[in-house]
Amino acid sequence: MNPTSSSASSETPDRLSTEQAAAVVLPVIEERAILTREVMESGRVQIIKRVHEQEEQLNVLLQQENVQVERRPVNQFVADDAELPVSRQEGDTTIIPVLREVVVTRVLVVEEIRITKQVVQVPHTQTVQLRQEEIQIERQSFLSDDAATSQPTH
Repeated sequence: MNPTSSSASSETPDRLSTEQAAAVVLPVIEERAILTREVMESGRVQIIKRVHEQEEQLNVLLQQENVQVERRPVNQFVADDAELPVSRQEGDTTIIPVLREVVVTRVLVVEEIRITKQVVQVPHTQTVQLRQEEIQIERQSFLSDDAATSQPTH
């Protein structure tokens, strides 16, 4: 005979009746993660800065202006109806007339002063001190080697 006979099923029913199913309460559980962050010192960094100096010869062109002053005698009278001569420019030369009144009340140009400007470049070697900085960074870790090298898994 079948072990699930009608006499056995009447004592322990295989299924719950609808009345009993409504009375069963099942708890619903939910997990939540709460994350917090904490600042903690995991190591230190030591920075070492060194300055290296070396002398180097630099060749540069220095520029200077030289002025040549020339005095030229003129000794010419200015015409009575002519304007008095004024300073003028001829190329790189500035000409300044020097005047003197004579008793005859005629103006005599005694001389001209000619000023010529020349730009001269002179090679010059200058010794200068050059500096160069070198930075070395050394990390000092407080974490163990396993913690410092482990990668998070997903």
